[in-house]
Parts: sequence; C-alpha cells; structure tokens
Amino acid sequence: MPSMSAPDIFHAFRINDDEDGFRAQWQEQTVHEQTDGDVIVEVHYSSINYKDALAGTNRGKILRRFPLNGGIDMAGVVVHSEQAPFQPGDRVLMTGSGLSETHDGGYSEYLRVQSAQLIPLPKSMTLHEAMIIGTAGFTAALALYRMELNGQTPDMGSIAITGATGGVGSLAVDIFSTAGYTVSAISGKPDAFEWLHELGAAQCIDRHGLYWPETPLASAKFAGALDNVGGDMLAGLTRVTQPWGNIAACGMAGDIALNTTVMPFIIRGVSLIGINSAGTPRPIRDVIWHKLANEWRPRHLDQIHQDTIPPEALSERFDAFLQGKSQGRVVVQIKSELDPEVDPEDDSNINPTENE
Repeated sequence: MPSMSAPDIFHAFRINDDEDGFRAQWQEQTVHEQTDGDVIVEVHYSSINYKDALAGTNRGKILRRFPLNGGIDMAGVVVHSEQAPFQPGDRVLMTGSGLSETHDGGYSEYLRVQSAQLIPLPKSMTLHEAMIIGTAGFTAALALYRMELNGQTPDMGSIAITGATGGVGSLAVDIFSTAGYTVSAISGKPDAFEWLHELGAAQCIDRHGLYWPETPLASAKFAGALDNVGGDMLAGLTRVTQPWGNIAACGMAGDIALNTTVMPFIIRGVSLIGINSAGTPRPIRDVIWHKLANEWRPRHLDQIHQDTIPPEALSERFDAFLQGKSQGRVVVQIKSELDPEVDPEDDSNINPTENE
C-alpha cells in the first residue's frame, strides 16, 4: 500500500518554452506547482504516444500553455481525494482529458488531476496493462464504438487499418479482430507482417505498393477503415470503401490535408467519422473502458507491449516515434514497485452508462 500523501518534493518531466528557449527535462516539483485538481495520484506507469513525442521535442504544438508536465496517459494509486467516490488506495487511470495539453501530464511521480475524467481501473486489469492499452487502445476502441453506432457490422466485410504497426494500429488490429471483424492491415513494414497476423490480421498490405485510382470512385475493396495517416491514404480510402461503410479518422502521421470529392459520401453513403479521443465525454469513456475490460479486451497485449522503460529513457525514445521506427506500445515505469496480481474475471468497479 503506498503512502497516503504526496511528498513535499518529487520529480516530473517538465516542458518549458519561455525567454530561455524550449526545455523538456526531469526536475523537482511540488504538487502545489501543478494545475488544479481535487485528487492526487501516485503515478506508477505512463506510456509514449505520438503526441508525447511531438510535445517533448517541440515538433508539434501540443501544449496550450507552458510550463506543463508531459505525458497524455497515466495509471496509479490515489493518495488524496477531495471528491467521492475516489478514496486513498484506489487504483485509477486517465488518458487524454487535457493531460499535457491544458493540464499537467502523467510523466510525474505524483499528479494532481480533476476527478471528473478519472477512471477507476477495471479490476481485471493491472496498472501496467492499462498503460499498454492507454490512449492508443482507447482510440482504437472509440473508433469501433462510433463505427458500430453508425451501422458497421462484421458481416459487411473487411476493415482496413492503416499505420498498423503503431500503437493505435496494432491495438486496433487486435480489438477489431476480437470483436469479430476481418482485418486488412496496411503498413510500410513488410517485416512486421507475421507479427500483424499473430495479432489478428487476416490480410497484410504493403502501403508502398498501394495504388489509389484518381477517379472520384473506384472498385470497393473495404467495408470500412480506421485511418492513422491522413493525406493521400485517407483520400484513397474514401474512393474504395463500399456503400454505407464507415471510415474513422484518428491520425495525421502522413498529412493533415484531405484531397477528395463528395462523391463517396453522396453516391455510396460512406461516412467519415472524426475520432477525438482526448475530448471524449466521461459517460462514453466509461462505456469504452468497460468494453476494453470485457468483450473487446485485447488478446495479445504481451506481443503488442514492446518495452517498459525507466523515466530517464524518455527523450531518447521520442525520435524513434517521430521517425516511424516504433512498433506496438512502450510503457514508462514511473514507480519501481511491481503491479499487484488481479482477478482477470473481475471488472465490477466499471459501471457503463445506459449509452452502451
């Protein structure tokens, strides 16, 4: 059981951009220097996401204010709470919700957060597993949730998943296949195709050999898609998605531009769904984490988990993410204690809303 209070001084990965220039480094901090919150969490784990790499290297305008702690994910144990139902000793997680954008993020030994977006950890998950899933898995599951709300079903046909070796992509391959979908994984890394098949992909496609017809509509190849790339990839998918299919757009690793026509949308009834995982309302978060702990629980977390690194190794990993050299998920171990064993069948502390 952790101590039930935060120490006077601890360490956090602080991102500054002021008259002295841009700096991102571990430094001493007190909880009173952090953004406002009504719960204090002793952070055990975080993770590395594309947005974390952009923020930590100043290659993307992620932070809305300075200084802030980095890290858009965190999982840990409550040490102080001013708000029911959270109590000291409760295991919790938080993804997105303004972390490392408008509020201090999870790269911190202790973190003060707003309880409104804090999620009780499903009892069937360890803190470490929650951060293998993290924002990446939450985003993939949110995409599937919204696609199904719009009528997507497994019997419609294959779902294309682009950027399939990345965090969102690899977890999407696992989650969609777990949910009964036939997955076509698109990646520029042919040497990872065997791994993608192990995660559940029925077909692997080398993006370097893809050809998108220039016509507004082309022969339908996919029943829907989850796209992490944007740009020409997303535009091409709109032209080859079958009638009434859904495309969930959640990334822009390739380009923010989208050069397409209205033809797929008004002739085939294709739907383009924007996935904003960071700003997801709390009731939907509860539903998504319930599904991730139950019927959509990823089956291959051990294979998707590539590494658990100490905090001091953060900066050197950021470049690999931005250069597309990462695969699967990297967890950041903030606290050295091992996660306790849990009952894999017990998720009783997550109560989804009636929206499910």
